[in-house]
Amino acid sequence: MKLDLTDLIYSLSFALDKVEYELLGLETGHGRRVACLCLFMAEHAGISGEELRDYIGCCLLHDNALTEFIHEELDDFKYISDESGKRLSDSTDTKSVECISNHCIIGERNIHLVPFRTDVDNIILYHHENADGSGAMGKTAAETGLKPQILHLADEIDIHYKLSSLTESEFNKISEWVISESGKMFSEKAVQLFQEAVTYDKILYLKDRGAFTSLKRELRTVTSDYSVEEIHDFARMFASIIDYKSEFTQTHSLGVADKAEQMAIYYGFDREKATRFYLAGALHDIGKLLVSNDILEKPGKLTIDEFTTMKDHASATRYVLRLVKGIPDVVKWASNHHEKLNGTGYPRGLTAEELSFEERLMACIDIYQALTEKRPYKDGMPHEKAIAIMQDMVDKGEIDATIVRDIAAVMANPSCAPDNVK
Repeated sequence: MKLDLTDLIYSLSFALDKVEYELLGLETGHGRRVACLCLFMAEHAGISGEELRDYIGCCLLHDNALTEFIHEELDDFKYISDESGKRLSDSTDTKSVECISNHCIIGERNIHLVPFRTDVDNIILYHHENADGSGAMGKTAAETGLKPQILHLADEIDIHYKLSSLTESEFNKISEWVISESGKMFSEKAVQLFQEAVTYDKILYLKDRGAFTSLKRELRTVTSDYSVEEIHDFARMFASIIDYKSEFTQTHSLGVADKAEQMAIYYGFDREKATRFYLAGALHDIGKLLVSNDILEKPGKLTIDEFTTMKDHASATRYVLRLVKGIPDVVKWASNHHEKLNGTGYPRGLTAEELSFEERLMACIDIYQALTEKRPYKDGMPHEKAIAIMQDMVDKGEIDATIVRDIAAVMANPSCAPDNVK
């Protein structure tokens, strides 16, 4: 499947930045600003071409593990400061150190599901390690290498300082602080690269153009061919990130993706189309990363305003994916999964004449998965009951009768689908 991976990473990092703002209090755009600082220093270090693109991709996704462990460990892992001004993540107590290590270990595992073409080992794993070995894993700069050290320095700068409104005097304070930490928090080489490559004019450039525009201008994206397995791995990585956003839906996107593939096989989609349909299933709820957990996990009935915000997640999915070149069909299949044939769906109120077969199919798969999956507040419905509810929706003119009939057959007996796609 042809895909502009860097373009997709840019879009998905935007959603991750929103999660960091909600859960950790970081200013929106953290990942992109960190990636820009890393770009300045990495280019100065002579890193270029595909190696540079892959490195910046890792920098954009350096906090990819955030949603996976956040529910268990949020109280022990925060970037925000306490009343004394000390960052809570600077704590040396055992629980905090373990939490930071887990954040890096999970992030490293996840990043290897992204089909990068160059070596990205240890960039995420060691991005919280201090040069003198005082970090969570006790690794020195000599043991971690330059790329993690550059990322560590950029990450710490954006955590400590508000780059979007930085004055020149504040930039000078950053420079003094970075130099004071040379050989301790930061490696001497990373400090040298910062001094030589990051100027106040570069910070102004970020402020004027924004991190996203700056990255797109400086780093050319490339469309490449990726195998079915590579797309599956990457899609499952981001489905997991989406699902872990709320403990209520920890298997939903993965379930939709898997069932999307099952139905694609049943209907005889060719391999390329089946892979794209799987990707759409995995990413269909990425807009939920932009919705507050206060709404996603509210135990009672949502207010009208809250429900409106919840409904906006489908529009947000379209917004997040809209700039990725070459996948307009995936964007449609993913973002129209709450539309109904009779025009009562959301967010656009599309009707049967405006909805393709694939959009109708994704909507039905999403409903079936939501009904049959177990959540903290309910058990999953048995197959027969879920199909009965969907049949009632058919009778109301909301969803496609033929598709519901076929889902009933395939999900009751998955072996009725062909063994492979064309």
